[in-house]
Amino acid sequence: MGSGFQPAAGLLPGVLRSAAPPRRYNSPLARRRFLVDGIRNGAAELRGDDARHLTRVLRSESGQRYEISDGRQAYLAEIVEARGERVVFRVVEPVDSPAIPVRITLCAALIKFDRFEWMIEKVTELGVDRIQPVESSRVEKGLLEASRKRSSRWERIARESSQQSRRLRAPQILPTAGFSRVLAQESEYRYFLEETVAPPLLGVLPAARLSSDCVALMAGPEGGWTDSEREAAAAAGWRSASLGPLVLRAETAAVAALAAIANAWML
Repeated sequence: MGSGFQPAAGLLPGVLRSAAPPRRYNSPLARRRFLVDGIRNGAAELRGDDARHLTRVLRSESGQRYEISDGRQAYLAEIVEARGERVVFRVVEPVDSPAIPVRITLCAALIKFDRFEWMIEKVTELGVDRIQPVESSRVEKGLLEASRKRSSRWERIARESSQQSRRLRAPQILPTAGFSRVLAQESEYRYFLEETVAPPLLGVLPAARLSSDCVALMAGPEGGWTDSEREAAAAAGWRSASLGPLVLRAETAAVAALAAIANAWML
């Protein structure tokens, strides 16, 4: 943005209108973005880990600019105060923040938590809207109970990944639910990720795709689905699909399938 730029008037109450030339910044893709709880009178505040990262790691100070998002709109914002665990921004102007044109819910069977958390990070980068952990028949014993204590950690991973990938908001992490309950998930399109015997995923996606569409994707555990689970999914109207002849890890399959769906809706 050139040094002669003046912020547009009437954007928000209290939006920065300084006549001083703004500091130059790199390409929008190089700017860091932070998620804030809200913007009031043209100002927003960060506390906790994100604030500490700005003040102690990035050594941020008044006058430096970053992007912030309140979950509805992203903005270029300037720091007016940066102390310890508190950073205050003043909004300069709105910025574009495109998103994938489909809402995807990933229903993922629980797997070992290091892999499950890697999956959360990657599907967040790919634009997933919601993540539903699933207790299926072949989920390892103890993962269900332990998952209830991991929700805050998973939300933090999703938040950090959302900021890195410049999303407007973090995906919702739902409480772990049983397989039969998750089968009732409502969406225009529901896909049950299978092994090689199922049709290729790209071949079963709809030809006409709308930005208002909702898609649910069910990804299985490390041991695969049981016959009874396959039958139940088919009876509930889920369409089986595969990712080809190779055997993939559970977390790899979930990420690859979600990337294929997201990309299809962008065509």
